[in-house]
Formats: sequence, structure tokens, C-alpha cells
Amino acid sequence: MTKPDKIRNFCIIAHIDHGKSTLADRLMEVTHTVSKRDMQEQLLDDMDLERERGITIKAKSVSLDYVADDGETYLLNLIDTPGHVDFSYEVEKSLQACEGALLLVDASQGVEAQTVANAHLAEQANLEMIPVLNKVDLQTSRPEEVAMEIENTVCLPAEDALHCSAKTGAGTHEILEAIVKHVPAPKGEPDGDLRALVFDSVFDDYRGVILYVRVVDGSKQKRQKIFMKGTQKTYEVLELGHMKPTMRPCDTLTSGEVGYVICNIKQLQDVVVGDTLVLDKKRETPALAGFRVPKPMVFCGLYPTNPGDFEDLRKSLAKLSLNDSSFTFEAETSDALGFGFRCGFLGLLHMNIVQERLEREEDLDLVQTAPTVVY
Repeated sequence: MTKPDKIRNFCIIAHIDHGKSTLADRLMEVTHTVSKRDMQEQLLDDMDLERERGITIKAKSVSLDYVADDGETYLLNLIDTPGHVDFSYEVEKSLQACEGALLLVDASQGVEAQTVANAHLAEQANLEMIPVLNKVDLQTSRPEEVAMEIENTVCLPAEDALHCSAKTGAGTHEILEAIVKHVPAPKGEPDGDLRALVFDSVFDDYRGVILYVRVVDGSKQKRQKIFMKGTQKTYEVLELGHMKPTMRPCDTLTSGEVGYVICNIKQLQDVVVGDTLVLDKKRETPALAGFRVPKPMVFCGLYPTNPGDFEDLRKSLAKLSLNDSSFTFEAETSDALGFGFRCGFLGLLHMNIVQERLEREEDLDLVQTAPTVVY
């Protein structure tokens, strides 16, 4: 059990291809979270699609144990986020679970569109931002100019920018020290009534729904009865623990910690991302502020090639929407294609990824209609 003043929750935000996942790899290596034998590139990008395309689609969290220069051991909860604008909702959810953010900028390419957009999201969430210049080992890097760009666009002092190379690992120690010094410890009442924010969830065929939570107040233990404010359902906690990056069970999650909870939730519709968990006997505990529900921009129809697969497609869409709450779907019919669903996405890449995930993970054969935008 870690005291709240020894916990730091932070995320890495940046434009596409500025090296977020590679830096996450180095931080896990330096803190010995993953053994040399298990280490591979982009370790947190565990979806086949993420590895093939070299992009992050889902935000992932991992807990690192770090012994700082002052001799104290800190628990650093890192959340690696996507860079594409289509997945900015994932970034927004992750920021709710953090107190600080590393703003990573490529020292040769400089500040780009998503750098600014994500910095504004972090500002709205009142996070402590640490500017980091990556790829300073490249011959084309221009750290001084880029540091000034950061100062002019995001108003973070140029002299505060840390230099690193996520590829070689240079500068990672300075980044870890900066996190310990500058990111505030989580605020919360360790002795208060339990309040935990569900910031993500995933469906497992054997264990039901796995919730990823950030405990804000109080603590959560095994065998406790918990109540979900949004869906008004009660469950018993069967297992909880930290992500290192695989699931490591423990007995208690206390105020400020990030981890996972398994409660034998069988129904997908029983979970709402952004919900608050409280103790069953303290149901009147006020809920935490959730997230803004994103608005779909691009729409298309998805129809099964074989009309008999309609129910399978419905189940698969429900399962996927649990893990990706930014896409919507409703049933529709077409004279030519029969029964299917009209789905809403945040962009064309998002649409592409959802269709590929359905075909791969759920083994469905789909017909997709031409994408349209609402005028």
C-alpha cells in the first residue's frame, strides 16, 4: 500500500509519431517494470492493429516503482495516449485520471497541430505540464528553436524543456526526477468514503467486464460490495490490482492509485465509462464529474454479408462500444443490403479501425456503405 504523497499519476501527450510509446518503453525499462527478456518495442501497444500501423489506438496504463535520488520509492502511474485527432477522446479520458502530463515534442519537427490541441486539453484539466524535447540525437534536431516554439504556442518556459532521446534512453532519468519533483501528489481523502472513477473498461470472455479505475477518495478492498452511481447496480469486488503492464493482483487500492477491478459483471450495458464507484452502504456519496460525451462526425452503414450474422454483429458492436465509448450505432434497414447498423465515428481513421477490429477480433464479414457527414 503506497501513501498518497508517494504517488504520481501522469500521462504522455504529443502529436503523431513524436515518440510517446517509445518513451513509455524506456521508462518501463529504466524502472525495471519489465524484464529484459519480455521487453519489446511499443510494449503497451498490444493490439495487432496498433503494432502493424505503428500507432496507438487505445490509452494504456502501467504502474512503475521508481527509487528517486532522495532515496524514497515512488509509485508512478503512467498512461500512454494516442496522438491521432480521431482518438483525442481517449486522451481526454486519460487526463481525468492524472495530475501531470509530459508534453512530448519532436526536436526536429517542432510543435504540430495535436501538440497544441492536447496541451489545451491538459490545461483545461488543470494538469502540471512538463515540456520534453524528444529525438535530440538526430542531426536535424533544433532543440533551442523548438523550445522557443513551445514557449510561444503553449506558454511553457523554454528553459524548462527537458532533452531526451526515447530511442537511446538518454535523458530518461531526468524525466523521472522531474515527474517526482513537479507533478503534484494526488489530492483525496485516504480515510474518506470510497469514490473511484471508471476511465476505461474491456470485455474478457472468461472474467466478464474488467474496469480500469482511478481511486479518488477512500480505499477499495477485495470482497467489498460496491455500487455504481450511473447504472444503480451493486457488485462484489472479486479481484483488484495494478497494471505492471500485465495484471498484478493486490489486496487494496487506496486514494490516488490507478488499477483494475473485476466484479463478475456479465452484461455489457451495466458499465458506463465515466461512472463513479462508491461503497454499497454509502450510496449517497456524491458522484465525480464524468466526461463530455463525444459527438460523432462521420457516419456509415455496416451490414453483415450473411443476413444470419445480424445478431452476432449486434453483440460485437456492443462489446466494442464498451472498450471504445466514442462510437455509436443504431439498427437500420436497406432495400439492397437488408438489416444492419448505422454507425457514427469521430473520423475516417476511426471508422477504418473499428471495421478492421470487427473483422479480426469478431471474425465477421461486413459490407460497408460510403461514409457520409451530417450537414
